[in-house]
Amino acid sequence: MSLCLQLVIMIPWKQTGFTSQPHLIPDSPGSGEAFNVGRFLEESNPYAWGATGIGLCIGLSVLGAGWGIFVTGASILGGGVRAPRITTKNLISIIFCEVVAIYGVIIGIVYSSKLAPLASAELYTPGNYFTGFALFWGGLTVGACNLLCGVCVGITGSTAALADAADPDLFVKILVVEVFGSILGLFGLIVGLLMVGNAGDFAAATGTTVAQAVASPFVH
Repeated sequence: MSLCLQLVIMIPWKQTGFTSQPHLIPDSPGSGEAFNVGRFLEESNPYAWGATGIGLCIGLSVLGAGWGIFVTGASILGGGVRAPRITTKNLISIIFCEVVAIYGVIIGIVYSSKLAPLASAELYTPGNYFTGFALFWGGLTVGACNLLCGVCVGITGSTAALADAADPDLFVKILVVEVFGSILGLFGLIVGLLMVGNAGDFAAATGTTVAQAVASPFVH
């Protein structure tokens, strides 16, 4: 078996119904075909990459915030039964978790401003490909950072609430740890802005050759 990076799709060659498929490497009937990843990326719609990145950014950020609020809120309510004094000042942990979702919404708004309607014949340019890939990986980076940040802040805030219920002097010490955990989401926001710093808006080609859209032979 070759050591080259190829994905294998088990589709019989004779069942495809196509005679010329330059991006597929035929093998003996029934043994499958090798799928060219580079050709797949060239045929992908830049809008799909950009929209998926925006969705992942907002979705993962909200998931992290909700997870953190769930963990922290349960501990605050449980500890507040024995020590009602902790319910007010420990709400700052809920605010830290909510800020994680706000980070994702901010980046989602910034990224969505780069989307502009274009005709299919003007869409497939190197600049638009760069913008689409930048939006996808930037959104995935921001979403992953905010997801981990929300979990970190939620668990730390839960511990702060329980520690405060047992000893009021421990609240400030654990709050410092929670603040450093919330900064992780800010790192993701900064990196997400840097990744699209050189990416322009979706625009038609000016003075360059536009690549023609090539439909996949498996799309009927």
